Amino acid sequence: MARRIAIASDHAAVALKAQLAGWLGEQGHEVMDLGPQGGESVDYPDYGYRLAQAIASGDAELGVALCGSGIGISIAVNRNPACRCARVTEPLSASLARQHNDANVIAMGARLTGPDMAIACLDAFLSAPFEGGRHQRRVDKLSNPDTATEPA
Repeated sequence: MARRIAIASDHAAVALKAQLAGWLGEQGHEVMDLGPQGGESVDYPDYGYRLAQAIASGDAELGVALCGSGIGISIAVNRNPACRCARVTEPLSASLARQHNDANVIAMGARLTGPDMAIACLDAFLSAPFEGGRHQRRVDKLSNPDTATEPA
């Protein structure tokens, strides 16, 4: 099933972003490349916020966030309550992020994850459906912390 997928990075992940955007296009997805295009130093929060806005507005169904480690940009994306960004390093965590957490953004680090593993993670992320059921209540609380209950 073709999807509209936004992808953004910082300067450390421009090459990986280009590889993943190309792979996504080959799979038939509509890719929104939110930048940057060159290797000049940029601030990952700017691109993480841009990606989060694309998800929140509905311009993109899913997102791919990349920086050197994947950590900084995932924090930026998760500042938006509409986003559930999971930083992953292998396909099982990418699949579980979708199945159990209904993650709508995947984050990876270009300095830690090579292109083949990044594609495997992205493929697992896109292939896994959200299971709903017992997970739905928990996912609902992620965007609404006021609904959380005190642990027993």
